Amino acid sequence: MSTANLTRVETAERSRAIEVLGYRVELDILGAVDPEVATFATTTTVEFTASRSTTWLDFLGAGVESVTVNGASVPVDYDGARIALTGLRESNVVTVAARGEYSRSGEGLHRFLDPADDRTYLYTQYEPADARRVFPCFEQPDLKAPFTFVVTAPQEWEVISNQQVAERDDTAGGQVVTFAPTLPISTYITAVVAGPYHRVDSEWSGGDLTIPLGVLCRASLAQYLDADTIFEITRQGLGFFAEGFDYPYPFGKYDQVFVPEYNLGAMENPGCVTFTEAYVFRGAATDSQYEGRANTILHEMAHMWFGDLVTMVWWDDLWLKESFADYMGALANAEATRWTDAWVAFANRRKAWAYLQDQLPTTHPIVADIVDLEAAKLNFDGITYAKGASVLKQLVAYAGRDAFFEGARRYFRAHAFGNTTLTDLLTELSATSGRDLTSWARAWLQTTGVSALSLERDADGGATIVQTDPRPHRLGVGRYDFDAAGDLVCVQRVEVDLADVRTPIDVDDAPLVVLNDADLTYAKVRLDERSLSTVEQSLDRVRDPLTRGLIWSSLWNTTRDSELGAQRYLSMAQRFSPAESHLTLLTSVLANAPYAIEHYLPEAARGAARRGWLDHTWRALWDAPPASGSQLAWARAVAAAAEVDDSRADDIRSLLDTDGKAPAGLSLDPDLRWAFRGALATTGHADMADLDGELRRDDTGSGRTAYLRATYSRPDPDVKAKAWDAIFHDRTLSNDHLGAIIAGFRAGARHDLVAGYAADYFASIRSVWETRSIEIARRIVVGLFPADTSLDAADGWRDANADAPAALHRLVLEQRDHLARDLRAQAFNSRPDVTG
Repeated sequence: MSTANLTRVETAERSRAIEVLGYRVELDILGAVDPEVATFATTTTVEFTASRSTTWLDFLGAGVESVTVNGASVPVDYDGARIALTGLRESNVVTVAARGEYSRSGEGLHRFLDPADDRTYLYTQYEPADARRVFPCFEQPDLKAPFTFVVTAPQEWEVISNQQVAERDDTAGGQVVTFAPTLPISTYITAVVAGPYHRVDSEWSGGDLTIPLGVLCRASLAQYLDADTIFEITRQGLGFFAEGFDYPYPFGKYDQVFVPEYNLGAMENPGCVTFTEAYVFRGAATDSQYEGRANTILHEMAHMWFGDLVTMVWWDDLWLKESFADYMGALANAEATRWTDAWVAFANRRKAWAYLQDQLPTTHPIVADIVDLEAAKLNFDGITYAKGASVLKQLVAYAGRDAFFEGARRYFRAHAFGNTTLTDLLTELSATSGRDLTSWARAWLQTTGVSALSLERDADGGATIVQTDPRPHRLGVGRYDFDAAGDLVCVQRVEVDLADVRTPIDVDDAPLVVLNDADLTYAKVRLDERSLSTVEQSLDRVRDPLTRGLIWSSLWNTTRDSELGAQRYLSMAQRFSPAESHLTLLTSVLANAPYAIEHYLPEAARGAARRGWLDHTWRALWDAPPASGSQLAWARAVAAAAEVDDSRADDIRSLLDTDGKAPAGLSLDPDLRWAFRGALATTGHADMADLDGELRRDDTGSGRTAYLRATYSRPDPDVKAKAWDAIFHDRTLSNDHLGAIIAGFRAGARHDLVAGYAADYFASIRSVWETRSIEIARRIVVGLFPADTSLDAADGWRDANADAPAALHRLVLEQRDHLARDLRAQAFNSRPDVTG
């Protein structure tokens, strides 16, 4: 195993041996504007105490130039990942001068050249352990310390870090920016952002505290930046958390920076939160998109307390920050912003991610067993985020909201600027709730899997809830009946405690009975036969959006599990999606329906289903209210459907023509134009001249990425061969450009063009894992996994590579499981009793 893959055992030993007192990190990025300059100077001076004479600093860079220990220059002992330190005393000052490498993978110090204006932008991204790509450090979350950053950069650049600027001096050709020392924080949440960013300033005041606020993006996106809306959400969140946590925001300022080619949605660097610039909408956006952005803003803000102020000891307890931030983000969205129904999106979108992840063979407890950094990297998943948040929502219902928040307040006060484990949190929550939460934690945090709940009735009408994989639940059971207007409304709701496989309940029959009504617990829900029949005829009559969301979720989970025929699901999707008024629910259905066609229908049935779905989306586009969010959602659905069926190619080309006919109110912004143009390219109805013309209209960062995807989506064997070669051999590709080429290679469901690469894929992925960064390797391994007709190739690779890294095995096993589910569903949906 490479020494870059730090283990839990060795970092725990290092933590016992040293205490870090402070860092001074000096970065010289004056040369960043020259694309030929691949490295930057980085110098770390770290003060620490030691109880042993040896330890190491972590660094992944171009090279180490010098090491000074307690004033004495020592020989450099560097293996490419660790800098050995010897001759240590009780108190130590170590200075390391090194060369870091500018990144194109979104890991470390990422460099982006904006094609719109030829300006260079930099930002850092570290979690879980890429600060060592920028400066030598003790790369583990429990060795917190104050950081002083000193950055030499071009004169005209904005330079941002976790703290405010303490001093700014001129230097030859640039500026030297020295930041005030941070409070004690972990290495992975330090940050430096630099470039000619556009900046908007504001502030928030609460009580005696005033927080400077900043919102930044690339200069070429400034015209699209709705800073006032972002500030509004930010102020609402700061007020909500300040009151709820009764602990003032501790990190001084609050900058939010939207950055290019970002691998994540956002990152909670205190005082310098970074976001994907996909949240800067270049054209029309749905209310669901704005809600999603607000949720992300609030999720990251919750991290200022859960994760930054109090941090897990090691990545086993990643949930201590991510589950809480996911729950708190949704709660704040629902209670502090205009999105009062934010729990609908949580129930339908976030929990879908959790249900999917929890049914994989690689599922893990919320409190996971993370032995090393490669395992940590892959655990930022639906279990750690959405399942954990779902379980916390249930805990609040079980223990009481007041007790939960008081427990959080005690937790912050007891462990501010420290590190914790599960036990520390349970101690505080048990004390405030008056309940011993040990058994609850054992049932929910330390187990795997998702229960399925169904309702059975005996001959006398008695009702029993049947639970697979039994756990303790507190849930609502809702009876829905038709009112005088013909709407399905809740006429009775009872709360039930479950723990066993079978639990009798006292609830009368009704046209629709919804288990887990109000979405209090974490479980898949099955509809009984009468309820399913009601839904098939009257789903659009259910007026409550949360209830509709639970029903849509139940239908989708039952389809995924091959208990409901895919055609039956598609029939309901086509019947009820045009009337779905909640845009998050509509967006989910518009994604799930084509997924069911491509993955769950047998091949012989896909052609007709594709044509039917494209025609459906086309009609709905023209029927949608002009300039509405639903119209935009349907337009995007048309573009996606047109990638696998070309029967509307002429119509779509007409949409793009200057004098073509388009639905009234439809804004053909650059992203939507690329979606339509890409669909034409994928089906062979757009050539390179068309794509070049589109690029001339939108020669931006996003435009060039879309151009690459469209270029490599063309249905030509030579194009696919060039894509394959670029993916595996062009090391100059950025993370986003690599992702675009992978997407283009797979576009159009043209198995006849890509099936021949399966053997090469399995022959190559181990080398990819060993030679590429984990982010790039993950994109290749996941993105190119063959959509085969059997599991033989995947099983053969696993048998022949038993000694491959565990993280690589996990990715392959997960993709194999997705394929196995597809094949089971295709067999199920081929049965006459299902299709008939």
